Amino acid sequence: MPFYPQLDIRLSAGPLAFDYGQGVFGPYPELRSLDAIRYSLLSPNCDGPDPVYCIAMDVRRKEHTEALRQRMLLFGVVAYESGRLGDEPVRSQGHVHAIAPHCGWSTPELIEIWQGNAIIYAQEKVLDDPGHCVAIEAGPGDKVVIPPGWAHCIINGNPEARMMFGAWCDRQYGFDYDDVRAHGGLAWRPLLREDGIEWQRNSTYAPSRLVCRTARAYPELGVSDALPIYEQFARDPSSMQWVSEPAAVEDIWDAFEP
Repeated sequence: MPFYPQLDIRLSAGPLAFDYGQGVFGPYPELRSLDAIRYSLLSPNCDGPDPVYCIAMDVRRKEHTEALRQRMLLFGVVAYESGRLGDEPVRSQGHVHAIAPHCGWSTPELIEIWQGNAIIYAQEKVLDDPGHCVAIEAGPGDKVVIPPGWAHCIINGNPEARMMFGAWCDRQYGFDYDDVRAHGGLAWRPLLREDGIEWQRNSTYAPSRLVCRTARAYPELGVSDALPIYEQFARDPSSMQWVSEPAAVEDIWDAFEP
C-alpha cells in the first residue's frame, strides 16, 4: 500500500531528484556516484546505475526551522535508483556516524521507509570482529533504528523499482568510512539471486553470524507505531531528542538490538 509520510515531498519521475511541496524546504540533493562506492563492491569494475542514490539533508517544514536547530536535529530524505551493481543490489557503501562534537557520541539514526523495499544491514563494530550483525527487511511505513557506533548500509531490496526513505539524524552528522574501506566493505555482502538475497561473508573480517529478520517496533525509545516519524516530531518535538542526545537514554544502548 502507498505510504504518506505527512511531509509533502515526492521523488521526481525523471533523474533522481525531489519535488518539494508547499511549505516544505530542502536542498537540491547530493548525488552519490558509482565511482564513489566501487571500493566496497564485490566487483569494483561492474556497471550499474550512476548516480546510485541521492540524499537531501535538512528537509523541513518552514515552521520547524528554529526548533530543529535548537534541538540539533536534522531530517534527511534519500532515494535509491533501481537496477543492480554486478551481482549485488543497489546499495550504499557503508559507514559509521562520526562523533558529533556537541554531544561526544556517534549518534543514532531513525529510518522510515517511504517507497519500495529496503534492507538495512548493520554490524556492531568495524574492527576485525564485527560483533552482532543484522539484516532487517523493511517496507513502506516500517521504521529501523541504527544504534550509536554501529556500521551500516542501506540496500534497495527490489532491483525493478526505486526505493525512498526519510531519516532523523544529528545536525552535526558526519560519515566515517576509514575502517569500512580498510576491510573492503562491511562484514556481509548482499548478492542478488533468482529467489532473493543471498548473503556472502567478507573474509577480511573474523567469522560472524548474520541474523535476518523484519522490522520491529521501538517502544523503549517512544517511537510511535501510528505516526510517521516527521509528524511525531511535529506534534511532540521532544520525542526525537534521543537522536541528538543519545546519552539521555544511555542505559538502553548497551543491550539494544536494531
